[in-house]
Amino acid sequence: MMRITQKTRTRVMDFTIYTLLSILGVAWVLPIAYLLYTAFRVTPSTGIINTLIPEDLELGIGNFVRLFRDTDFAVWLKNTLIVSFSSCAITTAFVLMVSYAISRLRFRFRKSVINILLVLGMFPGFMSMIAVYFILKAMGLTNSLLALILVYSGSAALSYYICKGFFDTIPRAMEEAAILEGASQPIVFLRVILPLAKPIIVYTILTSFISPWCDFIFVNTIISERDKYTVSLGLYKLINTEKSGFNENFTVFCAGASIVGAIIVTLFMSLQSYYVEGITGGAVKG
Repeated sequence: MMRITQKTRTRVMDFTIYTLLSILGVAWVLPIAYLLYTAFRVTPSTGIINTLIPEDLELGIGNFVRLFRDTDFAVWLKNTLIVSFSSCAITTAFVLMVSYAISRLRFRFRKSVINILLVLGMFPGFMSMIAVYFILKAMGLTNSLLALILVYSGSAALSYYICKGFFDTIPRAMEEAAILEGASQPIVFLRVILPLAKPIIVYTILTSFISPWCDFIFVNTIISERDKYTVSLGLYKLINTEKSGFNENFTVFCAGASIVGAIIVTLFMSLQSYYVEGITGGAVKG
């Protein structure tokens, strides 16, 4: 009876794993390829592709021209950028300050505060959607970008635990040395801790930017005026109105979705270099 060697088993296992990963990779890329092709597809009537392999491969930028000419996509994009950047700045500041305070300070009821924040963070945000809407309505803040910024940054402190775990890894001896040199606690945080925390800062910026950038539920609840739409709500309304119809604007919808996806991918790829730089720079300085 022929014995199967360990080397053969390893090759079979590697072949199986790589085959499975290839299948998963193709399944992941196909929707993106479909989106990009539909965005650049030249079509006189319907924008829906009903076959896996389309009959025509004629491409153009007509859908992008229609997107900016016939819709308010530029306004939607501007609103989304304002909300995302504002929420990102406020959220990042809140998360860093709360995480550092919980990591370094020892105060009464500290563990109780940590447990309460963890429990509150487990509840999905949409569960408070109705209550938040009525609160904003009572304050006269509905149909405003400020309302979205407040909603997205209001629960920022609940996301402290990952950042706190990173601050826990920074040696306290560095802070003690700076304090002995006469530095105050804010100076220690700004000049000593933050330069070493570039990786977690980048992570916090990315996560706090993506949430308002992609959100649809709260925007659809709070905003009803067309000039205050974000891209998610604007594109949804574009293909769900009786006047335009789904088929007619589907390629335009894909063009808008491609721009939205390209912006977030560009942001992530540009921050990747700073992420690596933060890790290597912190290691050298330490």
